[in-house]
Amino acid sequence: MTSLLEVQNVKRTFPRSGGEELLVLDDVNLTLRDGEIVGLLGRSGSGKSTLLRLIAGLSRPQGGTLTYLGTPIEGPVQGVSMVFQGFALFPWMTVLENVQLGLEALNLPARELRERALAAIDLIGLDGYESAYPRELSGGMRQRVGFARAVVVHPNILLMDEPFSALDVLTAENLRTDLVELWGNGKLPIKGIILVTHNIEEAVLMCDRVLLFSSNPGRVASEIKIDLPQPRDRTSPAFEDYVDRIYVEMTAKRVERMRQVLQQGASLAMPLIHVSPSQISGLVEALVAAKYDGKADLPDIAYEQELEVDELFPVAEAMQLLRLADVEGGDIKLTHMGKRFADADLNERKEIFSRALMAQVPLAAHIRKVLDERASHSAPRTRFLDELEDHMAEDAAEETLKSVVSWARFAELFSYDDDAELFSLENPT
Repeated sequence: MTSLLEVQNVKRTFPRSGGEELLVLDDVNLTLRDGEIVGLLGRSGSGKSTLLRLIAGLSRPQGGTLTYLGTPIEGPVQGVSMVFQGFALFPWMTVLENVQLGLEALNLPARELRERALAAIDLIGLDGYESAYPRELSGGMRQRVGFARAVVVHPNILLMDEPFSALDVLTAENLRTDLVELWGNGKLPIKGIILVTHNIEEAVLMCDRVLLFSSNPGRVASEIKIDLPQPRDRTSPAFEDYVDRIYVEMTAKRVERMRQVLQQGASLAMPLIHVSPSQISGLVEALVAAKYDGKADLPDIAYEQELEVDELFPVAEAMQLLRLADVEGGDIKLTHMGKRFADADLNERKEIFSRALMAQVPLAAHIRKVLDERASHSAPRTRFLDELEDHMAEDAAEETLKSVVSWARFAELFSYDDDAELFSLENPT
């Protein structure tokens, strides 16, 4: 197959306060061939959207090369279009005018401009809505306008940055199905597609190959070829096997890292992703239900709870950190403590949570110790934020502190006044 795109050893950094740089992508390699849909699957912060911007020529790498049809990418690329997560439509323009906007840079005659725009609108399933404004359309129809605007220029490569994530489940499913059908029938004027997604089933449903990205910095951790004919049946054993395999591969390294943390003991400098106590309680209750009896495949629980990777994994990891659950080989299983938590009333849950925080989350124990030792039993937020920023990026420090505040409030371990930015023992247990 003809190579449409070559990404070789690409590196991308962003400046941080203090003159330092944040490494977002490192040594990324990717090939897109004629007739392929390639999926980029990974958690938020793994640089997938950044990579799309590099491919489109909207930004430049600090290292490596990107080549489109044999020519180095050094600026915006004619022949590459993008569909965004948001609809990105001009509200004062009609559907026809929004779609025509994609053609204006080509300096086409007015008649051809209109004909191509109408053809794209018809192809994407919006025939009859040419004179409608975005406010008159549903979310799914607005995203169809975004697709029409992207394909109207007949690009060789279509980049899709989570194009279905802002839609409800049924609308997203309908749009995915239509797109795969148009692609399979050769009706889309496109040679290759790169899809960024957090949805594992979406990746297996649509893609020929899936690249799994690790985080901090983003790298291609592994590649999985989806060797299934289209259209694909979600209920088939082969489809489910691919979903299970991806879950296992995406969790394997994080499970091992968490196991090391649990064995060696967590540190004050361990970044935390914000997960609310209600999310933890909700997953515990889902797992303790009769159909699971404390243990479930991650794909099954994700499907039942309508959770994507970025929603499920942080909750599972928080439960593992707090010793409420174990994650292994694509499964999540409640521990003895997790089952006690599930059976407990609210006050008992708070006690279990408080003990877990003091034992397993050094930052929570550190804050409580400082508050206990101070005569005022209070301390400013900056006292702890500055400590965290000695070990991690500013945004990671903010989220880590936010997580501990949320957990400590539920556990009644200490209080936090957001207006005064002050920690205290005002309402401790």
